[in-house]
Amino acid sequence: MESEEERVPARITYLVKQVERGVRLVLDQTVRQFGLTTPQYAALSVLARRSGLSSAQLARRAFVTPQAMNQIVAQLEAADLITREPDPANWRILRASLTREGDRRLAACEEAVDSIEGQILKELDAEAVELLRGGLRACAAALRNLTEPSGPE
Repeated sequence: MESEEERVPARITYLVKQVERGVRLVLDQTVRQFGLTTPQYAALSVLARRSGLSSAQLARRAFVTPQAMNQIVAQLEAADLITREPDPANWRILRASLTREGDRRLAACEEAVDSIEGQILKELDAEAVELLRGGLRACAAALRNLTEPSGPE
C-alpha cells in the first residue's frame, strides 16, 4: 500500500528547506572550529569570488538584512579577516576584500566544506551533480530577481 508521501510528491520548497536546515546545522558546527559563524563564512566565500562588494551587496548575496551584514562585516574587519576601502567614485561606499588571514581561514573552512559536500552528494553521479548545480543556480537567480530592489545601489 502506498504511503501518503509516495502519492503526493513533496513540495520542492519543503525539500529545499530540509536540505538548507541540515546543511546549516553541519556548517554551524564545522565553521565554529575555525572561529567563524556560518554567516561570516558565507560573507568570506562571497568576497573570495567577488572582491570589492559593499555591505549592502554582500547582504543581498547572503540573503541577510543590511543591518545583519553590517554586524558581520564589522566582526570580520575586527578579526582582520577583511579590509574595507572607500570606493573611488563614492567615498561613502566601503568596498570589502579578504586579507591574507581571511584567505587562510576561508581555505581551511573550504576544505572541511568540500568534505561535507562530498558526503551529501555521494549518491549522485557527476551528471546529476551538475544538473543539481544548474537547477539551484537558476532558482537562486529567480529568487534574486524577486528580492533585489530595482536599479543601482
